[in-house]
Amino acid sequence: MSATLGTLLQQIEPGWSIGLFENLEAAGLESSGPWNNAGTGHSALCELNYAPASPDGTVDPKKSLGINEQFQLTRQFFAWSVNQGLVKDPKSFIHPLPHMSFVQGEAHQRYLKARYESLSAHTLFDTMEYTEDLDQIAEWTPLVAEGRTQRTVAASRVVGGTDVDFGSLSKQLVDGLAARGADVRFGHRVTNLVKTGSGWRLTVKNHASGETFEVDAKFVFVGAGGGALPLLQKSGIDEIKGFGGFPISGVFLRSTNDEVIARHEAKVYGQAAVGAPPMSVPHLDTRYVDGKKALMFGPYGGFSPKFLKTGKLWDLPGSVRPGNLLPMLNVAKDNLDLVKYLLTELTATNSKRMNAMREYYPAANPDDWEMITAGQRVQVIKKDPKKGGVLQFGTEVIASADGSISGLLGASPGASTATPIMLGLLKRCFPNQYSAWEGKLKEIVPTLGTSLDSNADLYHEVKASTDQVLKLA
Repeated sequence: MSATLGTLLQQIEPGWSIGLFENLEAAGLESSGPWNNAGTGHSALCELNYAPASPDGTVDPKKSLGINEQFQLTRQFFAWSVNQGLVKDPKSFIHPLPHMSFVQGEAHQRYLKARYESLSAHTLFDTMEYTEDLDQIAEWTPLVAEGRTQRTVAASRVVGGTDVDFGSLSKQLVDGLAARGADVRFGHRVTNLVKTGSGWRLTVKNHASGETFEVDAKFVFVGAGGGALPLLQKSGIDEIKGFGGFPISGVFLRSTNDEVIARHEAKVYGQAAVGAPPMSVPHLDTRYVDGKKALMFGPYGGFSPKFLKTGKLWDLPGSVRPGNLLPMLNVAKDNLDLVKYLLTELTATNSKRMNAMREYYPAANPDDWEMITAGQRVQVIKKDPKKGGVLQFGTEVIASADGSISGLLGASPGASTATPIMLGLLKRCFPNQYSAWEGKLKEIVPTLGTSLDSNADLYHEVKASTDQVLKLA
């Protein structure tokens, strides 16, 4: 998020002074790191939680269409970054990969068919395929079909999906920021923010020397992942009052068998368990990290009070304030399914974890897999006039009334929608300048403000051109 925003600002206001402070020793090591997330270019092609069924069994495509439209803007930003030389080789961060959904049982079959019929009628999903034939599924993804006795199954597929290494992309964008004059400092932690007459005064600690210094800024963006909530709370802005966060951690199983890895070429998403957060939807994923193909399954839910993998055990209790205590207590009361899910996951044995994977890869051998720790995600808790507090599974942009400070809370679809989220933030925080920036922004993201789903010719033209630049065709 920060790398995207900095890159956009550097283009539209090249005379502005930009500084970036990163707590760790390089960019993209926390939530953006390739082993800390699924690497899915989230465009709602396979993620079933973006298209819930209504009580009558119909599927509303609205949310899926919105997320897909957002990812189209992100793809255009990717292509522009390659054309500008900010990213030297698109294969260093993005690869073409089919996106699939897979379900079992008659009820889930009916749902997936209804979802297919709802989405495939739209331009953005016009290449979606659907089958209930296990032999066809075996052609699409051999591991999912191998050894399967349950034949009441269904799958949908879009060949034009992507795998994205957001860690690699973040590093390259930050390198581009530094090369064009931004003051980028790693191993520096922002410890406090105080409002001044003209903006904000930041207190920054240099880990190497232990020294602290102050920086004045007219605008601040807090893009610290799970660490954004405590910093926004320190700012004291009214807009953060009532917000809390609930951290959810997890682990993946990663294959150590090159023969197994070679036989799978897709991201296969299934149905979430009852009470499970969207970031815990099970998926059997091909990944490309540092140019090498990998295979992982998960994530399995877990819990830690840390807001970041590199955070502190005091993060969760330290975030409690008088204004968010009631919303947090109400969320705990109203989300017993989530509590039950986490307790079940925390007590799961290795055998139970393997059984969960065998729902998607029946012939899985435990000797072929190792456990790795996934990233921390802090789900947003916010005030609600009716319930007192609600748990929100998406992303939330927080901005002060004067637009001088903003930050991002939440998780999925996250980095996949960084471009439209940051474009929206620019419009919100710089309302007087935004109209003058639109021309340049449309050079970066040509279809800004246009619905691609409503314009099939434009969609296919833009997709073909970005595919060519990103070497996805």
